[in-house]
Amino acid sequence: MPAGQTGYFHEAICHDSDDELLAVVLPFLLGGVEAGEPTIVSLCERNAALVRDALGDDTPVVFQEGGDLYARPAAAIRAYREMFAGLVADGAQQIRAIGELPPAALGATWDWWARYESAINDAYDEFPLWSMCAYDTRTTPAGVLADVVRTHPLVATPDRHLPSQDYVEPDLFLSDLRPQVPDPLQLTPPAVELTDPAPAAARDALARVGAGVLGADALADMRIAVTESVTNATSHGLPPTRVRFWAGPDRVVVTVTDGGTGPTDPFAGLRAAAHAPMGGLGLWLTHQLCDHVSMSRTEDSFTIRLISGNPNHRAGPFTA
Repeated sequence: MPAGQTGYFHEAICHDSDDELLAVVLPFLLGGVEAGEPTIVSLCERNAALVRDALGDDTPVVFQEGGDLYARPAAAIRAYREMFAGLVADGAQQIRAIGELPPAALGATWDWWARYESAINDAYDEFPLWSMCAYDTRTTPAGVLADVVRTHPLVATPDRHLPSQDYVEPDLFLSDLRPQVPDPLQLTPPAVELTDPAPAAARDALARVGAGVLGADALADMRIAVTESVTNATSHGLPPTRVRFWAGPDRVVVTVTDGGTGPTDPFAGLRAAAHAPMGGLGLWLTHQLCDHVSMSRTEDSFTIRLISGNPNHRAGPFTA
């Protein structure tokens, strides 16, 4: 780490072999151990075992399950911030961490994980943190790798730490809402379509559509997310508000479209609620409750799409 570095030092490892991954990770972790710094590994099971075997049994490095931690971006930010705050409160002057998204995150839900990778440059900058994010170039789609170098200020190799020439500052990256690639269910007529509904009417429609598809807890969470989305559309957007519902054997998809431009905060949905502007609390909560949330903007409308259940179904090129 360069002398005088403060705040968050965020690097990507784009590796093409186990040996290359270890060549970057082992010096990073052992350096943290030697310096007496909290050192954390949140890798997928295979790579965690690879690193654990290379370090040996007596290492003080902390291994934690990456899969559960990376269930949803907003929840991951919340959990990591709590962890880092606790370590600093316990006296940590520097923290090291290496993480890896589960393979499923690199497919249909990559758009919100790309937003996560960008947003954490701001969300973690108050902590003395040096972290690396591992991506295997043998299995990671090219479009994902292009976003990786746009969201990480630096790229780590076995012998160098290089600035990313393609890095985009979070405010700019997050403001560029991409067109939504439709879930295959959206290529069929919606089961229900409502115009300017009251939140209660939208909840009733969800109950009908989601019956037998979602479990009780998932349906309760989706009710809150739909309520918040419809309320935001009617309170902060422009009429008309159109709500569409689809159901498949393993998921429910809901879109809420209004005639406005959507939230002005580029971190909307990912930043902690305490920092969110008007309307941001509901959107942040929605990101905690759904299995995928995406937002898109056209010249005359804003759409938020909510998916509960298995979100890994999408037409288009972003498949792992």
